[in-house]
Amino acid sequence: MPNLLHLDSSADLGASRSRAITAAFAAAWRSLGDDHTVTRRDLHADPLPHLADAALHWPPRLRPAGSSPDPAAEALQQELIAELVASDVVLVGAPLYNYTVPSTLKAWIDNVHLPSVTAPLDGDDQQPMAGRPAVVVTSRGGAYDAGTPTAGWDHAVPVLQQVLGGALGMAVEVITTDLTLSELLAMPAEARERSEQELASALTAAGDAARRLG
Repeated sequence: MPNLLHLDSSADLGASRSRAITAAFAAAWRSLGDDHTVTRRDLHADPLPHLADAALHWPPRLRPAGSSPDPAAEALQQELIAELVASDVVLVGAPLYNYTVPSTLKAWIDNVHLPSVTAPLDGDDQQPMAGRPAVVVTSRGGAYDAGTPTAGWDHAVPVLQQVLGGALGMAVEVITTDLTLSELLAMPAEARERSEQELASALTAAGDAARRLG
């Protein structure tokens, strides 16, 4: 049974574009049949705690002598890793907050990126997610086009590409919609038009990706 791990992190529960796009992906995934299951985790509505102990950055065999992290925190970390490893596709809603990922999503990353368990270390080939698809849906208030003053200010997508793709070995795809603040701030009409066009394209791309990957 193909399983989708669906993560959302937007703080906007009503008008979030990243949530709208991930919802379109999940709906298309479910439409493929009753065997296509979804594990949903809303990281904003039900936030994860930050790592309670630095020892949790490492598996037990690599922890400093005398380490004794909270068993409940360790159990939660193992639950999150098990959810990840049980998924065939990972869908991540990642709006750009202050030029990086929301802190709620970062807490999830800190739990599931575990050297020698989900990521290789010193020749250890433990990389259970290698080759599996990860679809990152990012919504950005402005535009970060090449050649503009804000080019390179997005520090969310590169982080996810590094962690999910570089460390966990997943095949990362990115769906982007820009200028999401054009309806709230004084921007040219062209910005609003581009925003609407990009949202429509992103919704279509999400459905297409779900059907292709499912």
